[in-house]
Amino acid sequence: MLLTRIKGPRDLDRLSQEELVQLAAEIRSFLVDAVSKTGGHLGPNLGVVELTIALHRVFESPKDKVLFDTGHQAYVHKLLTGRQDFAGLRTKGGLSGYPSRAESEHDVIENSHASTVLGWADGLAKANEVLGRADHHVAAVIGDGALTGGMAWEALNNIAAAKDRPLVIVVNDNERSYGPTIGGLANHLATLRTTDGYERFLARGKEILERTPVVGKPLFETLHGAKKGLKDFIAPQGMFEDLGLKYIGPIDGHDIEALESALQRAKRFSGPVIVHCLTQKGRGYTPALEHEADRFHAVGVIHPDTGLPVKTAAASWTSVFADEMVKIGHERPDVVGITAAMLHPVGLNKFAEAFPDRIYDVGIAEQHGATSAAGLATGGVHPVFAVYATFLNRAFDQVLMDVALHKCGVTFVLDRAGVTGDDGASHNGMWDMSILQVVPGLRLAAPRDAEQLRAQLREAVEVKDAPTVVRFSKGVVGPAVPAVGRIGGMDLLRAPAPEVTRPDVLLVSVGALAPMCLEIADLLDKQGISTTVVDPRWVKPVDEALAPLAEQHRVVVTVEDNGRTGGVGAAVSQALRDAGVDVPLRDFGIPQRFLDHALRKEILAEIGLTAPDIARQVTGLVAKLDGRFDSEPAAAVD
Repeated sequence: MLLTRIKGPRDLDRLSQEELVQLAAEIRSFLVDAVSKTGGHLGPNLGVVELTIALHRVFESPKDKVLFDTGHQAYVHKLLTGRQDFAGLRTKGGLSGYPSRAESEHDVIENSHASTVLGWADGLAKANEVLGRADHHVAAVIGDGALTGGMAWEALNNIAAAKDRPLVIVVNDNERSYGPTIGGLANHLATLRTTDGYERFLARGKEILERTPVVGKPLFETLHGAKKGLKDFIAPQGMFEDLGLKYIGPIDGHDIEALESALQRAKRFSGPVIVHCLTQKGRGYTPALEHEADRFHAVGVIHPDTGLPVKTAAASWTSVFADEMVKIGHERPDVVGITAAMLHPVGLNKFAEAFPDRIYDVGIAEQHGATSAAGLATGGVHPVFAVYATFLNRAFDQVLMDVALHKCGVTFVLDRAGVTGDDGASHNGMWDMSILQVVPGLRLAAPRDAEQLRAQLREAVEVKDAPTVVRFSKGVVGPAVPAVGRIGGMDLLRAPAPEVTRPDVLLVSVGALAPMCLEIADLLDKQGISTTVVDPRWVKPVDEALAPLAEQHRVVVTVEDNGRTGGVGAAVSQALRDAGVDVPLRDFGIPQRFLDHALRKEILAEIGLTAPDIARQVTGLVAKLDGRFDSEPAAAVD
């Protein structure tokens, strides 16, 4: 096999064009076989095989910087830079699902949030200029979907201003992000795709005119001299060239020879160049091509021959939200949905099917989506903006200054909240409950089960004068956790024995960690420690009944699937201080560090967010209060 002979990018230089075509076929077979066993981003990588080969043939990584926006299309790049052991892909100790500086000197960006690559490229090109590195190049690959993000256009504005600063921008145009790309830019690129007859027109014209006596050749040269105007008429790429960017394309993104030729021309140019490549997401794999929703953008473990899941998935948090949104839509004609290019991943596809005139896909533009939602609310409707928890970070200013300041009734639904695991640091939704704590008037719900998700979503869309947030985890929704009572607005999940006059521990359980908190209470009970477990349901603002309840206990413990700094535990601590309640409090949550990819349960074990770990530390704390020091507490989670 040719693939096994590729230990680094320069090994590609020795291959003929025929061998490169064979290598591309081998890479596709490898990807289908490997990713079907582990899960991962399959469709995007199948679409960039030839493009990645051409990039590494033309550019000299790592001296030249080859950058990938988001990074979910970097598996081919990994294979060509010496990383062909995919057995542990996205698992603890195995390859990351994104570029990783720890893995290779060929990896530059590992952010895996979209629309940032052009900003990186701009900075790297400026650094080359400042340090006089004229022989260093920067090539940035960005998808047409990522070009819907505002950050990409902010960067283009700066890149275009430097006419003599070399930088190659490769637009990987497959008409999709997760699903089909939408918006004005998508329409423009579609025009470029469908009018790529310019070169064929000019070639045919040359053939005819050169056969014409006397005037043929001069007339062709006149036409060729008018190439710019003619090309603008036939293929209107003027949007890019009007910015000051040289444009090459469209290029067949699966023709290695054509790609190399275009990239070489772009590399030789002394300023910024856009190379527009047309690719096919899921190329070479029929099940992916037939999957209209997202062309196997990301898959779990599948049968490689059929593309069908190996295991039937149980009901997920996302599916519960999806079904309830449709029910609410039937009852409330004023409720509309918003997604940032992730209609299917966040579950709004069912709402879109039922109410096609009440769904808005804003592209990869969370900031615009939040402000547009404020406008919708001001106009008299109630928008529900569903987004991954980690991506709401990008729209914080809009949540604060556009939605909250104007007291707009907008509901943000945060999918994949807390530790998500195998996608790594950038996808853990561990920041939302911290950054949103500072937003005045905002109300934040953390449902513990499917029933509460349905109920709290309905409560959220009833709020008309403030932003509301409903957050839930990735994956399968757990069993129902019934309440045994209600204290203020909080659900009582476990009460101490009636004869206990002052219980030892008040355990504040946040969201989907309720089953674990009940397990903690059981473990404490075996140590003779009485425990009350409450679910606040709405963790912001802190329920007024919590402080008086805390005063009746000896210790308060909070457990949350969020960063400890500024999270629910910090908010509860402040509420107790404000109420003059002087009770020791221990907060358990996610440490403020970037977490490597692994299974969710492995990460929780690593950071000590498990029932035995927490119960052991709480036991030690109670022992200290009792004056018993025979039980040494474990190290704190920090």
